This record gives sequence, C-alpha cells and structure tokens, in this order.
Amino acid sequence: MNLLDAAGALAAGAALMWALARRPALPWVAGAAGALSLAVTAGFLIMDGPGRGEDLIGLAESFLLIAVTGLVARRSPARRAVPACVLTGAAASTWLLRYLVPASPLEAVGMCAFWSLGVIAAVGVALYLRYLDDGRASAVRRARTEQRLRLAGDLHDFVAHDVGEMLAQAQAGQVVGVADPAQALLALRRVEEAGLRAMETLDRTVLELHAPGLADLPALAARFSAAGPPVRLDLQEGLDVPDETGALAYRIVVEALTNVRRHAPGATAVGARVHAERNQLLITVGNEGGAPATGGPRGGFGLAGLRERVEAAGGELSSAAVRGGWRLTTRLPLPR
Repeated sequence: MNLLDAAGALAAGAALMWALARRPALPWVAGAAGALSLAVTAGFLIMDGPGRGEDLIGLAESFLLIAVTGLVARRSPARRAVPACVLTGAAASTWLLRYLVPASPLEAVGMCAFWSLGVIAAVGVALYLRYLDDGRASAVRRARTEQRLRLAGDLHDFVAHDVGEMLAQAQAGQVVGVADPAQALLALRRVEEAGLRAMETLDRTVLELHAPGLADLPALAARFSAAGPPVRLDLQEGLDVPDETGALAYRIVVEALTNVRRHAPGATAVGARVHAERNQLLITVGNEGGAPATGGPRGGFGLAGLRERVEAAGGELSSAAVRGGWRLTTRLPLPR
C-alpha cells in the first residue's frame, strides 16, 4: 500500500470516528484531515505522478471524507463548519486526480465536478436535517415561553388572591382582636389557610416549570422540613428509572407532603421512602401524630387525580390512617 494513500485514508477514518463521537473540536479535526488529503493528492501529482497507488484506498478515503463533510455540516457551528467543509469537500472531489490522467483541464474539472455531487448531496441532507432540528428547537422554545407566561399569569391570580385574603384577615383581626379574642384567633386560622394555599400553588407551579426527578427529592425534603416537622427521606442509592417514572414519583411525594402540611400540622414525624422492589418502584410517605392527612380533592392534583395518573402508568396507589397518623403507598412498574 502506498504510504501517501495510507496517510490520507487514516486521516479520513480518524476524522469520521471523531465526528461520530460528537467531539467539540470536530471542525478542526475534519479540516486537518481534508488538508492532509489534499496534500496527499498534491504529492501524487508532484512526486509520484498519477497512476501510482491503490485506487480502492482512495475511493474509500473519498467516501469517508464525504461522510465527515455531512457530519460537520450537521453538527458544527456555521463559522467553523464552512472552512472545514470546504477542505474536506475539495479533498473528496479531487482524489481521482491521483490515479487518472485527464486529457485536458476541462476533463479534470468534469471529473472533480462529478465527485463533488456526493459532497453536495451530503451537505444538502445535513442542512435539511439541521433545519428540522432548528425548527423543533424553536417550537419547543415557543411552547415553553407560552407555558411560562400562562403559568406566571395563573400564579399571579391565585397567589394575589390568597395574599389579599391574608391581608384582609390580618387587618380584621387587628380591629376586632381587642374586643373579641376569639374572632382574632379565627382570623389567624384563616390567614394560615390562605398561606398554605399560596405555598401549594407555588409548589405546583414549580412542578409545571421544571420536570424534577428522584435526584430532586432531598432538596424537596429539606424545603418541607424548613416549614414544618422534619422529613426523614430514605432514598435508595443508584436508582435508575425512566424520566417519566421519576417525575411521577416526585409528584407523588410532593402531594403526600403537601397533605401532611395541610391536614396534619401537628405531626411529630414525617417519613418518605423510595425503593425498588421486584421490578417496581415502591413509594411510601406517612406521618405520625396530628390529624390524619387524608388529603381531599381540593386544588392541584389531589389524591383522586394522582391516583388516576398512577393507574394510567400501570401502578397502584392507596392511602389509609395508621397508628394515629396517615400513610400513602404507591407502586410504579419499572422496565425489566
């Protein structure tokens, strides 16, 4: 095998492997491979002369360079992709000059133009796929922007209503508190209820804006612990579950802890356990002490809405009062 041929083919193969690995320096590697291939062609013309070498190696090198050109055009930033594609495209189009002696300059141009069709096709397909990617990304950005604007409006409406109620109840408590302490206590209770509703609205809005998973449960437990009884979280290490299952598990824990905060403010202990068991994800959340955190259907998902989501995913959800407290148990299927 001719050493020049080997150098060009190895460079093109290395560039293709680099491209498939999605390396950030892909344009530089591809450009270097294209420049080396052009140098090999020039070496044949200057030193050896056309007709020497192994044309199958050159043909393979040309196909590799065409593939590299398409991958660079698809994945790399435009400013870096253009010079790299020019080098690799030129190298892939002129390789035939190593082995055939054109009868005239016009024939040489025709030979190179013919092989450039493969380069043009590869770049065209790459740009079309890139256009589709950009379109999908733009649609996702627009959808996210619209969702955030809608959620921001909903958040303002709901939280402003609850905060306004809190202010009104606090002012009423100040007015009647001196003459009627019982009415003042009732106003404080209403302020607490409005505050809990506002906090639940904020929690669920965060869920809509961000799709959390099991990795976010420690932060969730810390947040709830700061506003109530400490939450003991038992999360099995190394759990690898699908994103949809992780997001649903997070929502289940949020709903359960929200019910504890709403219906069992006097709870002495709160625990949450998330473990894998026999191709199932077992989620248990419970509290001890305080009123049972039964959780009605008011607002948000509620246990009824949550049960529908769990059953739609092929799982089971149950809740019951136990030993002066309350416990929610959920089983979600895991892929085998």
